[in-house]
Amino acid sequence: MQKRKLGSLGLEVSAIGLGCMGLSSGYGPAADTQDAVKLIRTAVARGVTFFDTAEAYGPYKNEEVVGEALAPFRDQVVIATKFGHAFGRDIRELGLDSRPEHIRQVAEASLKRLRTDRIDLFYQHRVDPAVPIEDVAGTVKDLIRQGKVTHFGLSEAGVQTIRRAHAVQPVTALQSEYSLWWREPEHEILPTLEELGIGFVPFSPLGKGFLTGAISADTRFGSTDMRSIVPRFTPEARKANQALVDLLGQIAARKQATPAQIALAWLLAQKPWIVPIPGTTKSHRLEENLGAADIELTSADLRDIGAALSKIILQGERYPPFLAAMVDR
Repeated sequence: MQKRKLGSLGLEVSAIGLGCMGLSSGYGPAADTQDAVKLIRTAVARGVTFFDTAEAYGPYKNEEVVGEALAPFRDQVVIATKFGHAFGRDIRELGLDSRPEHIRQVAEASLKRLRTDRIDLFYQHRVDPAVPIEDVAGTVKDLIRQGKVTHFGLSEAGVQTIRRAHAVQPVTALQSEYSLWWREPEHEILPTLEELGIGFVPFSPLGKGFLTGAISADTRFGSTDMRSIVPRFTPEARKANQALVDLLGQIAARKQATPAQIALAWLLAQKPWIVPIPGTTKSHRLEENLGAADIELTSADLRDIGAALSKIILQGERYPPFLAAMVDR
C-alpha cells in the first residue's frame, strides 16, 4: 500500500484508510464483534495504517471494537477518533458539546476504549457554535502537550473556523464529505487547506454506497440505516442520480476496474494530501476498495470525467435538516 502525508506536520498514513463507523452503526445492525475485528485486522495485513472511529459511532461500541482489533498492532497504525457530540435516545437527538471539560472527559474515555496511551488524530466531530473554536483548539493543544493526543483535526468545518483554530493549534487534517457526488469542498475548502498545509480526509467517498452501483431506486433501507432519512436516497433522487453511476460504469469498463475503484481513484488524483476512508463490513469490498490505489487516471481521463459530470445534475440534499444544521459554514 502506498503512503501519503496528511498535511505538513509529518503524519504519514496509507493512501486509503478504513472508515470503521459502519461496523457498529449508521447502515443497519452492528456487525458481529469478532467479524469486525477480523475485517480490521485483514486491512492491517493489506497495508492499511489509518483507521477512523468516533465515540459517537454506536455510541462508544465502535471505539471498543477498533481498540480490540488494533491492540496487537498499535505502533504500526494511526488511529483517529472524535469528540464534540452529546447523545440522546436516537440519532435525531444528537447534540453538540465541545466544552473544554467535556473534551478532556472524552479523551480519557476514548483512550480506555481504544486501549492506547495516545490518540493519533483527535477531531472535533462537528463545530459547536456555543464554544469558541479558540477554546477547543487550546484544549486539544493542552492534550497534545500532555502526550495524550498527537494531532488535531476538524470535521465539516468552514474556512473561517479552520483559520481560527489553526492559529491556536496547527490543524493536521480536515475530515468532510467529498466525492464525485458531493464536490462542494472544491470551492473554498481545498484551496484553504493547500494554503495552510492541512491534509484532507474525505468521508463517504463512495456516496454512502451509491457510487458502487449496488444501490438502485428499488433498494429498501431498514429503520436503523441512516440512508432511510437522507433526501438524496429517496427513490426519486436515486433514479435521477443513476446517471452518475452509469458514467462510473462506463469508465470502469474502460479501465478494467469497478465503479467504486474509479470513484476512489478520482479522489486520490485530486491532491497528493487527500486520503479517503471508505468503509465496509465485507472483506471482498475491502479488497476492491484498496485496489483503487493501483489505478492511475490520466489527465485525459480526469478531463473526460469532468466534462461528463458537468452535464449531470444531482438531486437531493445530502443531509436531513437536523444534521445539515450541524455543518459549519
